[in-house]
Amino acid sequence: MSESPSDQPVVLLVEDDGLLLMEAADTLADAGFTVLEASHADKALKVLENRDDVGVLMTDVDMPQGSMDGFALARLVAHRWPSIPVLVVSGMGTPGPNDMPEGARFIPKPYEPTTLVRTLRAFIQRAA
Repeated sequence: MSESPSDQPVVLLVEDDGLLLMEAADTLADAGFTVLEASHADKALKVLENRDDVGVLMTDVDMPQGSMDGFALARLVAHRWPSIPVLVVSGMGTPGPNDMPEGARFIPKPYEPTTLVRTLRAFIQRAA
């Protein structure tokens, strides 16, 4: 069964490193996802408040800008928008027991682009 690009949900990508943001956005766009970009949690929340088509949140953990890190953003999104699955990525080690909201997934950095796409697709199908 082939999927048309419209079957792929909108991904909100939150990453403070411009190069990593661009690389991840390109990888996801090439895989057929629609990508929205935010450089920190506060911008991501504005996007979520203004759009109702975000299908999945992918956030980095360590973001010096903004009022919260990726774990806090993940927990807030899981609370306010429980239908949006959350994928957390970090090069800073693995999350502690209370860092991630229930149902969220974690990918350590650096990750392979294929791993990212595969994980997102599987995650989205499970959430659907």
